[in-house]
Amino acid sequence: MKLSKLFFLIAIFCTLSSFGKTATKSREFYQIKTYILQSSKQVETTEKFLKEAYLPALKRIGIKNIGVFKPRVTDSLKKIIVLIPFSSMKQFVSLDENLAKDKIYATTGADYINASYKEAPYVRIESILLQAFTDHPLLKTPSLNSPRENRVYELRSYESATEAIYRNKVDMFNAGGEIILFNRLAFNAVFYGEVLSGAKMPNLMYLTTFDNQESRDSHWKAFVDSPEWKGLIAMEKYKNNISHIDITFLYPTDYSDY
Repeated sequence: MKLSKLFFLIAIFCTLSSFGKTATKSREFYQIKTYILQSSKQVETTEKFLKEAYLPALKRIGIKNIGVFKPRVTDSLKKIIVLIPFSSMKQFVSLDENLAKDKIYATTGADYINASYKEAPYVRIESILLQAFTDHPLLKTPSLNSPRENRVYELRSYESATEAIYRNKVDMFNAGGEIILFNRLAFNAVFYGEVLSGAKMPNLMYLTTFDNQESRDSHWKAFVDSPEWKGLIAMEKYKNNISHIDITFLYPTDYSDY
């Protein structure tokens, strides 16, 4: 082999290797924080903290496109769900340290941060950490025109029986073309994520958005009736790759970024 050709092949290999590393690094991470609340005082304190202290502080350190939602159906406990995108694990791990250095955050969030154990601003906080799918590596803010109170944000969690079967379901979204189908049908997906740490594993989660409930229902009918979906579920390799599904309908708060 000529030397020039050898150098050329090495250059291609290095370029592809570099591209692969870049592509891997470009996949965002997401934290879904669920604040579980009981009293109206807790709701008031936590919402004031999120709106006036927490979200502005996140944006000062470069974290943008933060979603804040409430369930459309609630039980005796109220919930506020915050979706935070991170460009890297380092940004996620260093978050509390960076917040501790922010004097504006400490002042504006004082009622929440310094609350006594007798007047805790929440019952509990639940947290899920995810990494974006390879075929949808970055969060996309939805394009919706309806009033916020009418919008339907559908958060889905798909659990699988084993880790290997879970990987098969993730593959169905990526290589199988499920994400492509969602895009073709304009589901306005915000993210698709692999759960790295959470209470229900192995599982994946994703968030799609619609102008209203009627739009949501018509989109899902088109999905189920599509030839692409019928072809996918007929494939033997993708059968029985979901053991449980949780669906939560949300709406955005007035201080959510989308």
